[in-house]
Amino acid sequence: MVFSSLTFLFAYLPAVLAVYFACPPKWRNPVLLIVSLFFYGWGEPVYVLMMIFSILANWFFGAEVGKYRESDKEKAKKWLIVCVVFNLLLLGFFKYFDFFAENLNAVGLTFIKPLKLGLPIGISFYTFQAMSYPIDVYRFDTDPQKSAVNFGAYVTMFPQLIAGPIVRYKDIAAQLEERHENFDQFYEGILRFTAGLSKKVILANSCGQVFETVQQLPASQSSVVAAWIGIICYTFQIYFDFSGYSDMAIGMGKMFGFDFLENFNYPYISKSVTEFWRRWHMSLSYWFRDYVYIPLGGNRRGFRRQIINIMIVWLLTGFWHGASWNFVLWGVFYGIVLIFEKLFLLKKLEKMPGWLCHVYTMLVVIIAWVFFAFTDLSAAVKYLGMMFGAASAFINKEAIFFLRNNLLLLCIAAIACTPFAKTKYNPFNRKTFASLIPLLVLIALIVCTAFIVDASYNPFLYFRF
Repeated sequence: MVFSSLTFLFAYLPAVLAVYFACPPKWRNPVLLIVSLFFYGWGEPVYVLMMIFSILANWFFGAEVGKYRESDKEKAKKWLIVCVVFNLLLLGFFKYFDFFAENLNAVGLTFIKPLKLGLPIGISFYTFQAMSYPIDVYRFDTDPQKSAVNFGAYVTMFPQLIAGPIVRYKDIAAQLEERHENFDQFYEGILRFTAGLSKKVILANSCGQVFETVQQLPASQSSVVAAWIGIICYTFQIYFDFSGYSDMAIGMGKMFGFDFLENFNYPYISKSVTEFWRRWHMSLSYWFRDYVYIPLGGNRRGFRRQIINIMIVWLLTGFWHGASWNFVLWGVFYGIVLIFEKLFLLKKLEKMPGWLCHVYTMLVVIIAWVFFAFTDLSAAVKYLGMMFGAASAFINKEAIFFLRNNLLLLCIAAIACTPFAKTKYNPFNRKTFASLIPLLVLIALIVCTAFIVDASYNPFLYFRF
């Protein structure tokens, strides 16, 4: 079940909200746990038991770490190591076993055969969430959760279960125990959810269809301009797809009384790649910073060690996104670029015109998205070649057709990537227009529903991670 489906919008979500608010506060966490397991089971019934097993295991590990963190630090550390190994083995088995088996087979080592198991939806996200709990307990950042139900509600919470944002336990521990739902927060949640749904259904899907069409062009109809139009559309698609999902998750969190941290902060206005990764998928960046980079020593063990730590983090970041060499290359590419900026470029960028810094940043980001979009490395290299002159023409009638038919879409998408909606130039920020916002929300929901009814293309890109 995806958020941008009629079943979710007009059946599941209204029913869940009705049951949730009909219950007294003490029953709301159990209700959240049950409806979230149902939500997950809708798409992955075979893996619900595995999720419950993961929840109970991490809850138990957190309790053991909490029991010994003051009286016996070494024993607490051993339990934490067991917890981390357990989570990584679970994630590694389902997500990476076939990858290693296939690569071993490719070099003649055929003693391990791929299992061809389906990848549990959202396993990368909920594994990281569950693992953050005992780590936070060990660090005294939070107290052990006495209730397995409350911990289960945290891990499975359906608004952010499938594709984030990665909500760390310590950030909502107090809200799990006590929260006060109110009308203003619920209304704010509706606005945020609607904005995210519009991003996904209207912008991401429309841009994705253009990219898919460009990919399918025969070689005789390819051109440099068409290739750039295609990858620019993918650049917009992945942003609106993922940030739209995060907006919907944050909005639904508010409806249920939770405040999730932001996951995107207009990354496409960045003036360096370093800045871009402070704005893009922030919950993942913070997770790797706090649970990998800093424990490895961060920048405290000398410059050489810092460079090694950065490369380790980015190798893992790429591999986290998928069991495929294109994601590994994508992570290594960003690691090299970020190290190069740290060593040489950042100080020079500060002296350059802002527009030139922005062009440089987006050029790097767009090239990186090519490796993200194609799991087949040869296809990625071929597409890059078309972008930089290997196509049959620089511009042709197909490119002109794409440009003419999608110019308005590209302009709207470009504006929507900026903070324009929050500036004084947006007329709806003025008091005289504020009363029209509920009407606009209703119109947006109607338009989104029409798009969903008519759509044959409605994927969530981050479901595969």
